[in-house]
Amino acid sequence: MKKIKIFYWIVTGLMAALLGLGAFFDAISAPEAVESITKLGYPKYIIPFLGVAKLLGIIAILIPGYPRVKEWAYAGLIFDLTGATYSGIAIGEDFVLIAIMIIPFALVIGSYLLYHKLRKQKITASALQPGFI
Repeated sequence: MKKIKIFYWIVTGLMAALLGLGAFFDAISAPEAVESITKLGYPKYIIPFLGVAKLLGIIAILIPGYPRVKEWAYAGLIFDLTGATYSGIAIGEDFVLIAIMIIPFALVIGSYLLYHKLRKQKITASALQPGFI
Protein backbone atom coordinates (compact mmCIF):
# COMPACT_ATOMS: atom_id res chain seq x y z
CA MET A 1 0.00 0.00 0.00
CA LYS A 2 2.89 2.35 0.72
CA LYS A 3 4.24 2.14 -2.86
CA ILE A 4 0.84 2.93 -4.33
CA LYS A 5 0.40 5.84 -1.92
CA ILE A 6 3.79 7.30 -2.87
CA PHE A 7 3.10 6.85 -6.58
CA TYR A 8 -0.38 8.41 -6.12
CA TRP A 9 1.08 11.51 -4.48
CA ILE A 10 3.79 11.86 -7.13
CA VAL A 11 1.28 11.66 -10.01
CA THR A 12 -1.28 13.83 -8.19
CA GLY A 13 1.41 16.39 -7.28
CA LEU A 14 2.55 16.62 -10.90
CA MET A 15 -1.07 16.95 -12.03
CA ALA A 16 -1.77 19.67 -9.45
CA ALA A 17 1.39 21.57 -10.40
CA LEU A 18 0.78 21.39 -14.15
CA LEU A 19 -2.92 22.17 -14.11
CA GLY A 20 -2.68 24.49 -11.11
CA LEU A 21 -0.16 26.76 -12.79
CA GLY A 22 -2.40 27.16 -15.82
CA ALA A 23 -5.45 27.61 -13.61
CA PHE A 24 -3.69 30.32 -11.61
CA PHE A 25 -2.85 32.26 -14.78
CA ASP A 26 -6.46 31.84 -15.93
CA ALA A 27 -7.78 33.02 -12.55
CA ILE A 28 -5.74 36.24 -12.68
CA SER A 29 -6.46 36.69 -16.42
CA ALA A 30 -2.78 36.78 -17.34
CA PRO A 31 -2.17 38.09 -20.87
CA GLU A 32 -0.99 34.66 -22.05
CA ALA A 33 -4.18 33.03 -20.78
CA VAL A 34 -6.35 35.71 -22.38
CA GLU A 35 -4.55 35.29 -25.69
CA SER A 36 -4.86 31.51 -25.75
CA ILE A 37 -8.54 31.43 -24.73
CA THR A 38 -9.66 34.23 -27.04
CA LYS A 39 -7.76 32.54 -29.90
CA LEU A 40 -10.11 29.60 -29.38
CA GLY A 41 -13.08 31.94 -29.78
CA TYR A 42 -14.18 32.18 -26.15
CA PRO A 43 -15.01 35.50 -24.45
CA LYS A 44 -12.58 37.07 -21.97
CA TYR A 45 -15.03 36.93 -19.08
CA ILE A 46 -14.96 33.12 -18.99
CA ILE A 47 -11.21 32.98 -18.26
CA PRO A 48 -11.23 33.79 -14.50
CA PHE A 49 -14.28 31.56 -13.98
CA LEU A 50 -12.51 28.57 -15.54
CA GLY A 51 -9.33 29.33 -13.60
CA VAL A 52 -11.08 29.48 -10.24
CA ALA A 53 -13.12 26.35 -11.02
CA LYS A 54 -9.95 24.42 -11.90
CA LEU A 55 -8.18 25.65 -8.77
CA LEU A 56 -11.12 24.57 -6.60
CA GLY A 57 -11.12 21.16 -8.31
CA ILE A 58 -7.41 20.70 -7.67
CA ILE A 59 -7.83 21.72 -4.03
CA ALA A 60 -10.70 19.22 -3.67
CA ILE A 61 -8.48 16.46 -5.01
CA LEU A 62 -5.59 17.35 -2.71
CA ILE A 63 -7.64 17.57 0.51
CA PRO A 64 -8.08 14.19 2.25
CA GLY A 65 -11.59 12.80 2.49
CA TYR A 66 -14.70 13.95 0.62
CA PRO A 67 -14.77 11.13 -1.96
CA ARG A 68 -17.89 12.39 -3.74
CA VAL A 69 -16.42 15.87 -4.19
CA LYS A 70 -13.22 14.31 -5.55
CA GLU A 71 -15.23 12.38 -8.14
CA TRP A 72 -16.80 15.63 -9.35
CA ALA A 73 -13.42 17.37 -9.36
CA TYR A 74 -11.82 14.66 -11.47
CA ALA A 75 -14.80 14.75 -13.85
CA GLY A 76 -14.55 18.54 -14.11
CA LEU A 77 -10.87 18.39 -14.99
CA ILE A 78 -11.54 15.77 -17.67
CA PHE A 79 -14.36 17.93 -19.09
CA ASP A 80 -12.04 20.94 -19.14
CA LEU A 81 -9.23 19.04 -20.86
CA THR A 82 -11.62 17.48 -23.36
CA GLY A 83 -13.12 20.88 -24.18
CA ALA A 84 -9.68 22.43 -24.61
CA THR A 85 -8.55 19.59 -26.88
CA TYR A 86 -11.71 19.73 -28.96
CA SER A 87 -11.48 23.52 -29.27
CA GLY A 88 -7.88 23.25 -30.46
CA ILE A 89 -8.86 20.68 -33.08
CA ALA A 90 -11.85 22.80 -34.17
CA ILE A 91 -9.69 25.86 -34.95
CA GLY A 92 -7.01 23.80 -36.67
CA GLU A 93 -4.39 24.11 -33.95
CA ASP A 94 -0.97 22.62 -34.66
CA PHE A 95 -0.97 18.84 -34.15
CA VAL A 96 1.96 18.97 -31.73
CA LEU A 97 0.07 21.32 -29.40
CA ILE A 98 -2.94 19.03 -29.46
CA ALA A 99 -0.81 15.90 -28.95
CA ILE A 100 0.78 17.48 -25.85
CA MET A 101 -2.66 17.29 -24.22
CA ILE A 102 -1.91 13.59 -23.65
CA ILE A 103 0.27 14.61 -20.69
CA PRO A 104 -2.41 16.31 -18.55
CA PHE A 105 -4.96 13.64 -19.53
CA ALA A 106 -2.54 10.91 -18.42
CA LEU A 107 -1.84 12.67 -15.12
CA VAL A 108 -5.53 13.17 -14.28
CA ILE A 109 -6.48 9.62 -15.28
CA GLY A 110 -3.45 8.17 -13.47
CA SER A 111 -4.26 10.11 -10.31
CA TYR A 112 -7.89 9.00 -10.50
CA LEU A 113 -7.05 5.32 -10.94
CA LEU A 114 -4.48 5.38 -8.14
CA TYR A 115 -6.94 7.19 -5.87
CA HIS A 116 -9.46 4.40 -6.35
CA LYS A 117 -6.82 1.73 -5.83
CA LEU A 118 -5.87 3.36 -2.52
CA ARG A 119 -9.52 3.64 -1.43
CA LYS A 120 -10.11 -0.02 -2.24
CA GLN A 121 -7.05 -1.08 -0.24
CA LYS A 122 -8.09 1.11 2.69
CA ILE A 123 -11.59 -0.38 2.72
CA THR A 124 -10.19 -3.91 2.49
CA ALA A 125 -7.70 -3.25 5.29
CA SER A 126 -10.39 -1.83 7.57
CA ALA A 127 -12.63 -4.86 6.84
CA LEU A 128 -9.88 -7.15 8.10
CA GLN A 129 -9.66 -5.29 11.43
CA PRO A 130 -11.13 -7.11 14.44
CA GLY A 131 -14.55 -5.81 15.37
CA PHE A 132 -15.44 -4.71 11.83
CA ILE A 133 -19.16 -5.13 11.23
